[in-house]
Order: sequence, then C-alpha cells, then structure tokens
Amino acid sequence: MSLVHILLEPFEFEFMVRAISATLLASVLCAVLSCWLILTGWSLLGDAVSHAVLPGVVLSYALGLPFALGAAIFGLLAVALIGGVKETTRIKEDASIGIVFTTLFALGLVLVSVTPSQVDLNHIIFGNLLGVSPSDLRQVAALAGVCLAVLIFKRRDLSLYAFDPGHARNIGVNPRILGATLLGVLALTCVVALQAVGVVLVVGMLIIPGATARLLTERMSRMLVVAPVLSSLCSLVGIYTSYFADTSTGGTVVLCQGALFLVVYLLAPRNGQLARLLVARGRRPGVERID
Repeated sequence: MSLVHILLEPFEFEFMVRAISATLLASVLCAVLSCWLILTGWSLLGDAVSHAVLPGVVLSYALGLPFALGAAIFGLLAVALIGGVKETTRIKEDASIGIVFTTLFALGLVLVSVTPSQVDLNHIIFGNLLGVSPSDLRQVAALAGVCLAVLIFKRRDLSLYAFDPGHARNIGVNPRILGATLLGVLALTCVVALQAVGVVLVVGMLIIPGATARLLTERMSRMLVVAPVLSSLCSLVGIYTSYFADTSTGGTVVLCQGALFLVVYLLAPRNGQLARLLVARGRRPGVERID
C-alpha cells in the first residue's frame, strides 16, 4: 500500500471528510483565540465556559433544537454570571469561575442522567467527531466564520487590550467592550469545538496552541500564524492516527497537541529548556563560551 493511498483512504468515507472538516475549523478558530487567552491570562476562563455549556446542549437535544443554540446561550450566561459575581461581591475571579462552572457543569451532568434521548449524550462530554452530521458541520462552519471574522477585524484592538488595557483606555478604546467581545467569541468558540472533542477536552484546544506559539515567537502577528498552522497539523495527525489505530479521535487530537507542546518546551530555539540550559552553562565562570 503506497503512502498516497494511505493518506487518501479516509477521504473515501463521507463521515471522515466531515470529521476532518469540523476538526480543522475548530482547531484554527481555537488556536487563533488561544493567543489572546494566553496573553490575557484567561485560560481558566476558557476551561470554565467549555464546561458550562453542557446543560444548554442537553436541553437543546431534549427540545429538538440545534445544539449550538443552547450551548451559546449557556456559554454567554456563564460569562455573565462569572463577571456578575466578581463585580458585585468580594469574591475574586478565580473563585467566581470555580463556583459558576462547577455548578453549571453539575447541572449538565444531572440533565444528562435524567433526559431521555436517542442521542448518546455522553458524546457531548467526550466528543463525537465521527458522528458529525451535515447539519452539525454547517453550524460549526457558520459559527467559526463569524468568530474568525470578529477576531481578524478587531485583532489590533484585542492585542492592545491584551498587552496594555490602560493604554487602550487612554487612546479611546473601551476595554470593557473589548473584554466582552473576547468573552462572547470565547463562548461561541466553545460551541464550535464541542462537537470535535467534547466539553472535557475543549480547554486543551483553547490553551495548548497559543502556549506552544508563545514559546516559539514573541511577536503577536507571528503567534496568530504559528498557532493555527501547528494546531491544524496536530489535528490532521491526530485524526489519521485515530483512524488507523482505532483510538478516541478527540483524545488523540488533543494528545498530539500536548506532545508538540512538550517538544517545543524542550527544544524551542530561544525559550526551550535545552537552549536555556546551554546559555546557562555558557555563562558559568570557567566555562568557555562558543560564539
């Protein structure tokens, strides 16, 4: 069997074409957004929102509505509740996130246990890439298009907000509106990635690509290119590995992203641990430096 035949074999099945399309859309969107989540320190918020959409998805299935509708409503609700608890009490943001996301996630688990459905709702928790229907793919494509358009159109303002909110305010940019925009996109992005890897592993796609790109470059413009490219490659490798090794598709995709982060963490040219070790040894007294 030739390499070309191996690469093309998954495309002989429509469900694999839909799975690859959904994964690439989700991986690109999550990777672009993850650059800002890493810089603003909102990684934990992404974890919270991804879990908090579960009850919305379950209710959507129970009522016969598009799952994206319920997930988007509960994603935005989670963001509003976290902000409300933080602004109206003495409780800090990390505690607000913990309270809101665990409560909504627990509500989702209860609804899964009591909601009769022909759909295996456990697929919501762990993802079901191979079960992506044509209507699911259209929802994912529409939401991903809207979110990417917003991020690309507002990329300069969002970058300024991430690096220096005070300066953004001084030049007339409203940080509250930018923060709300980023949170709204985060909620919709969780809906997109939900179909690919489930609520448990969404956070991996929301954090790992941006963190990997951060180790490779200091410039935001390059991060916005490096992160989606690496995330897409990992997604393809994960899907092919899952197809031929018969493993969990979503889990394999996130595992590939985690493995790449480990490699970059160790071997990145400037920020990798090996490079830091070599620089440290070169600075030790009595050690000859090689320039």
